[in-house]
Amino acid sequence: MTLRQLRALVATVRAGSLSAAARSLAVTPPAVTLQLQQLEGLARLPLLQRSAAGTQPTEAGRELVALGDRIDSAIAECAAVLEAMRGLTAGRVCVGVVSTAKYFAPFALAEFARSHPGIDVKLVVGNREVVVAGLERFEIDLAIMGRPPAGMEVEQVLIGDHPHVVIAAPTHPAVERICAATELADETFLLRESGSGTKMLTERFFADAGIAPRVGMEIGSNETIKQAVMAGLGIALISAHTIAAEIANGRLAVLRVEGLPIMRKWFVVRRTDKRLLPAARAMRDFLAREATRFLPPVPAAPRRAQRRQRIRRPRCRRAAQA
Repeated sequence: MTLRQLRALVATVRAGSLSAAARSLAVTPPAVTLQLQQLEGLARLPLLQRSAAGTQPTEAGRELVALGDRIDSAIAECAAVLEAMRGLTAGRVCVGVVSTAKYFAPFALAEFARSHPGIDVKLVVGNREVVVAGLERFEIDLAIMGRPPAGMEVEQVLIGDHPHVVIAAPTHPAVERICAATELADETFLLRESGSGTKMLTERFFADAGIAPRVGMEIGSNETIKQAVMAGLGIALISAHTIAAEIANGRLAVLRVEGLPIMRKWFVVRRTDKRLLPAARAMRDFLAREATRFLPPVPAAPRRAQRRQRIRRPRCRRAAQA
C-alpha cells in the first residue's frame, strides 16, 4: 500500500468522481483508476460503489479514507515540528555532565532553557564512566567533562581551567604551612569510586609523588567526601570548583601542597559521527560561547596561611629532604 494509492481514494471520495479527483491531484483519470485498482487488489475488498448520486466509499473504503486522513495529518504535524526545530522554537537536546560539573553546568543549561523555552533540555549526571557510555550509545548529544574520552572521534571545545586541590578539616595540623607532596604519605585519603575521573587523577598524583598513602574509603559523590573530610575521616584531592561554599564558611580548608593545584580543563564534547539537530547545535554553540562565566570561583588561600608561608616554607623543605 502506498501513500499515492490512499490519496487517490481520498480524493475520489471527497470529489465524488474520478475526473474531479484527477483534477485535484493534477494527474489523468486513468492514473487515478490504476491506483484505485491496485489498492482494491491489496485490500481484497471493494472500496467504492458507484450510483446516480456519485461515487461513495464502502465500509472498507471508509476505513482506508480515515487511514489516509490520519497519515496526512501526521505528515503535516511532522512538517510543522521540523519547521519549529529549524526555528529553535521546538526540539530536544540531551547533555551528559560528569558529577563534578554539576556545580556549574545546570546554571548554564538553565540560562539556555530560558532563552529557548520551546526546547526540551535533558540533563544526565554521572561519573566519567557513565557519561562516556552515554556518548558511545549515542544517547547523549553533548557532554561536559574533563579529559575527553579515548577510543572515539570527538569534537572538543575548551570551556576553561579546572583546578584540583587537597582539602582537609580546618583543624588539620598542616593547614597553616606549605608541604611537599611526600609529606602526605602518612595521611588517610578518601577517594571517589571506580570509574570516576577524580579517582584516576588522585592515583596519578600518588604515582607522580612516589607515595602510597592509606586509602580510607571509596565514596560515590563529592558531597559525601566533603562531609567525611569535615568529620576528620581523612583528606582528599578534589575539584576546587566543588568547595567554594565550604571554604567560605570555614568548614573545609585547602592544604598548601607543593605542585598543587593540578590544573585540568573543562570541555564540551560531542561525537563527530553524531549528527546534531538544530537544538543540540544551538546548545553546543551556547556552551562554547558562554559556559566559562558559570565556572565557580576558586577559593583563595586563607590570609593566615599566606602570612606564614615565608616563615614555614624553609622548615617544610628541610623536613622533606630529611
